[in-house]
Amino acid sequence: MKAGLLLELVLAQLKRSSFKREDLIFAFLMQMSHSELSTLNRLKHYTHLLVSIPSVVGIGDPVLQHRELLRSSLMDGNLQWLGYLSSTSVYGDCGGAWVDENYPPNPTSEVAKSRLAAEEGWLNLGITLELSTQVFRLGGIYGPGRSAVDTITKQEPISKSQKMRISKQYTSRVHVEDICQALKASIYKPSFGRIYNIVDDDPAPREEVFAYAEDLVGRKWPGWVKESTSSEKALSYNKRGEKRVSNGRLKRELGVRLLYPSYRSGLLSIIDQMENPL
Repeated sequence: MKAGLLLELVLAQLKRSSFKREDLIFAFLMQMSHSELSTLNRLKHYTHLLVSIPSVVGIGDPVLQHRELLRSSLMDGNLQWLGYLSSTSVYGDCGGAWVDENYPPNPTSEVAKSRLAAEEGWLNLGITLELSTQVFRLGGIYGPGRSAVDTITKQEPISKSQKMRISKQYTSRVHVEDICQALKASIYKPSFGRIYNIVDDDPAPREEVFAYAEDLVGRKWPGWVKESTSSEKALSYNKRGEKRVSNGRLKRELGVRLLYPSYRSGLLSIIDQMENPL
């Protein structure tokens, strides 16, 4: 999922949360270009900073390129909590094994390697500033407007990236509402340098997920599904990234009880809220 869409989804959920301004909780969702470096000076006024900008291959984290300016801006500010949104791709190919946050990362793609470097950069900055700093490794993100159900009802052809995921035996996912409740739980239970996997309980292949979504759409709107999207041929070169990601630490330490522990409950909730696709 692109950073811009993720920001919109997370922000929408936070607006519907129980947080109030008097709680002095502010999730600053940053998208920064070189022409917007003045944004860094504003950070000293906020108590909570959530960074969702993806790192760039060959460049690294766009914000950490200005590490010294960032450090000096935050050193004497009000910041209490720092969160960085990363990806489970940093684990690499684990042969289908269950992996938790203690599993040594072994990213295979340049993008994932850049992500891991960004994680380390933000954690080190948090240590320097003596801030509560966490890294959140997210699975595949879905939610209203961005799900298998939406792809089917809109009758859109699947993208190249979707085709690349078809051959994977396991793909860890997470509903955007569970991302938001995990972030809120972390804010209420701050820690220093902790990493959390934010995924559901049910890593499953894309084919299985889309077959279930097609069944839901067919039941609600008979005749709408004209061609199956669950049997698309995968690109042959995508045979990497196999792993089942554990969310045990998220549940134990932050007390999170997933709203959508499986893609089944998540997709059912999405389609229940949808109007007629015509």
